Amino acid sequence: MIGENRRRLEDARFLTGQGRYIADLVPAEALHAHVLRSPHAHARILAVDVAAARAMPGVALVLTGADLAAEGIGPLPCPAVVQTIGPLIVPDRPAIARDAVKHVGEPVALVVAATPAEARDAAEAIAVDYEPLPAVVGSRAALTPGAPQLWPEAPGNRAFRFERGDRAAMEAGFARAARIVELDLINHRVHAAPLEPRGAVARCDGARFDLEFAGMGVHAIRRQLATVFGLPETAFHLRCPDVGGGFGMKNFLFPEHVALLAAARRLGRPVAWIAEHTEEFQGAVHARDFQGTARLALDGEGRFLALHARMAADMGAYCSAFGPAVPTNSVSTAIGGIYAIPAILLEVEGAFTNSVPTDAYRGAGKPEANYLTERLVEAAGHATGIDPVELRRRNAIAAFPYRSATGMLMDTGRMRDNLADLGALLDREGFAARRAASEARGLLRGLGIAAFLETSRGAPHEWAAVRFAPDGMVDLCIGTQNNGQGLETSFVQVAAAWLGLEEARFRIVQADTDRIAFGNGHGGARSLHVGATALVMAMEKVLAKARRIAAYLLQVAPESLEFTEGCFTVTATGAALTLDALIEASHDPRDLPDGMEPGLDAEAMNLSDLVTFPSGAHCAEVEIDPETGAVTLCRYQAVDDYGALVNPMLTRGQVQGGLAQGIGQALLERIAYDPASGQLLSASFMDYGLPRAADLPALEIAFGEAPTHSNPLGVKGVGQAGAIAAPQTVLNAVLDALRPLGVAHLQMPATAENVWRAIRAARG
Repeated sequence: MIGENRRRLEDARFLTGQGRYIADLVPAEALHAHVLRSPHAHARILAVDVAAARAMPGVALVLTGADLAAEGIGPLPCPAVVQTIGPLIVPDRPAIARDAVKHVGEPVALVVAATPAEARDAAEAIAVDYEPLPAVVGSRAALTPGAPQLWPEAPGNRAFRFERGDRAAMEAGFARAARIVELDLINHRVHAAPLEPRGAVARCDGARFDLEFAGMGVHAIRRQLATVFGLPETAFHLRCPDVGGGFGMKNFLFPEHVALLAAARRLGRPVAWIAEHTEEFQGAVHARDFQGTARLALDGEGRFLALHARMAADMGAYCSAFGPAVPTNSVSTAIGGIYAIPAILLEVEGAFTNSVPTDAYRGAGKPEANYLTERLVEAAGHATGIDPVELRRRNAIAAFPYRSATGMLMDTGRMRDNLADLGALLDREGFAARRAASEARGLLRGLGIAAFLETSRGAPHEWAAVRFAPDGMVDLCIGTQNNGQGLETSFVQVAAAWLGLEEARFRIVQADTDRIAFGNGHGGARSLHVGATALVMAMEKVLAKARRIAAYLLQVAPESLEFTEGCFTVTATGAALTLDALIEASHDPRDLPDGMEPGLDAEAMNLSDLVTFPSGAHCAEVEIDPETGAVTLCRYQAVDDYGALVNPMLTRGQVQGGLAQGIGQALLERIAYDPASGQLLSASFMDYGLPRAADLPALEIAFGEAPTHSNPLGVKGVGQAGAIAAPQTVLNAVLDALRPLGVAHLQMPATAENVWRAIRAARG
C-alpha cells in the first residue's frame, strides 16, 4: 500500500462541490468587514475622520489604529530567530496604522457593516489627512547613503547583517583559484497567488476568541495572537476549514486577523472578511527579492574551491513573522546546492523599503540559494569550456554522510546518479536537429540543464494521535496540515499499511487548537518527514497496547506474536486476534491485563530537528522569436530523489505544481513598484502574469530513490522542489538560445520585453 499510486481521497468532495472553504462558512448572522488601505507608500497620518462613515447605513463599527491602541492591543510579533551580526531590528507593526503608513495597502481603518457593499461604501466616506513622505523601493536603493529613512531605530534602513561560513577558508580558496566567475544576480519579487485568497470569520463570546480562517497552521498563530492581546493562549480557539492553496503565504498572523477579533469582541457578533485578489497583492506578503553579487572559484581542472555571495534582502516595510529567516537561515542551508564546495561564505544585509513585507513562499530561501549556485555553475561551464553535465558531475557530492561547508549533514543522496539518469533522458544528440528545425522557422532554440538541493523540514518537532471513535472510525489527529497537497490520502495510506485496516476507516482531524494538542502546521515540505513520523510513533504505541491485550487473551508471551495485515498471530500455533477484536476488547475490563487503562488511543511527540535533502537534475528546452523576444517552453524533464515514495502519483503532482510556479517566476511573474513614488504597478492579474496551461509543455518527471535514515518511512519531502529547480533550468535554456547573438547574461523574468531588449542591446 505504501509506495502505490492512489487517487486523492479528498478530490471526491472537491470535485462535487462539497469542499468547505472559509467563504462557504460565513454564518447568516455575521457582519462583514472591509479594510481601508493606504494609497501612499510613505506618509504621516495627520488625522482620520470616521464620523461620516459611522453614520452610513448598516455600519456597526469603524476601528482605527487609535482604537486598538486604547484597548491595549499590541503590535504583530516577529518570532523569527536569526543569529545576526548585531541586533535584528523589528519595528512595531500595528494591526491598523496609527501615526504613519509605510507601504501602499497598509490598513488604515476597518469598517464593519451589515453587508460587504455597505462596509465598502462606508470606507470610502472616511477622510484621512496624509502628509506624503519620500519613499524608497528596492533593497539596494534603500541601503544607499542618503536614501529616505523608514525607521529611526534602523539607520540606513538596515534591518540586520548576517554572515554564515568560513571567511578565511573562502579567501584561501579564491587565492589559489585558476579561474573565478562572478555574476550580479536578482531573484526578483513575486506573489504566491493562491486560488483562494485569505479570509476569516472572527467570534468572541466575551470570554474567548474564535478565529476560523484560511491558513496553514493554527498553533503558532495562536501563540502570536496571545502576545498581541496580552492574554493566555487558552483564550483563543483557532481552526481552519479546507484551504485553497497556501504556498507559505497563509502561514502567518496578519493585521486583518487582529482587527477582526477586536471587532468581534466589541460587537459580540461574528465578523467575516474575505479578501479580494487586489488586496492580496497590496496587503498580504510578497516573496524572494534577493539580489547581489556572487563568485565561484575553480581550480585548473574545473573543481570548485569556494563560493562567496554578498546579497541584499528586501524585508519590505516591516519584519513579517518568518521574513528575516528566509534570506539568512534558509538560504544558508542550501547554498552550494548539490556540490562538494569546501568553502562557502554567505553575507546578507536586510533592508527596509516602502513595500509589502516579504516572507516565506514555496521553497523559502532554497530557490534563492539554488538559483544563485546554478547560475554560477552554468557561467563556470562556459568560462572553462567544460560540458555543463560533466562539470556538475565532476563536482557533485558523491560520498555520504556528507557535511556541507555551512554545516548541513546529509545522510543519503544520488546527486551524480540524477545527472546520469537525466543525461540518458534528454537526447542531447538529437538537440542539434531540433535546433536546426527551429532555425528553419526563424526561431532560436536553447537547452538548459540545472540541478537542485532542497533542505526539507520546516519547523522542528510534531505531534500526532490515533483515536478510535465510537462510530467505528479511526481518527488520525495530526499537528501538520493539509492545504491542497494530498495529506488526507498519504497519511491514510501510511495508517492503513501500518494498522492493516481499510482506508475507508480513517478520518483526518487537523487544524483545530481545541482538538489538536500541538502542531507546527505545514511549511518546508515537513508533513511526511516530521508529521507522518509522529503518526507512526503513535501507531506503534497503539500496536504495543494491542499486543499486550492479545498476549493476555491468547495466554502467550507478547514477543511470540506476529502482527501482519491487521492481525496478531501466534507464530507457533496460528491462533490469532484481529486488531478490530482488540479494539473492542480494550474497552472491557475483563479482557485487560492488570493495571492497563482501557482503550487503544495513543499520541506521540516527534522531537526531531533532522533535515532531509531531496535533490534532482532538470533540463528545459525553449524556442525564442528574436523579433519579438517571446519565449516558448517546449520541453521539460527531471530526475528527482525524494527518498521513499508513499504515493508516486501525488509526488509527481506536487513536483509538477511546483514546476509551474518556478517556470512562472522564470518567464512571467514579477511584482513591480514605481521607483519614485513606491506605487505598486502589478496589483492585479491584469499586470501580474501567471502561467497558464498553454504556457507549459508536458512536465516529465522520473524518480530515483535514496531513502533517508532520518525517519522510519525513508521520505525526504517533495512540496517545494519544483519551485526550487525550475527558475535556473529555464533561464539556462533561455541563455543557451541567446548566446549565439551575444547575450551572455539575463535577469529574470525572461518576458518577451526583457528578452527583446537584451537582443537589441547585444546587436548594438
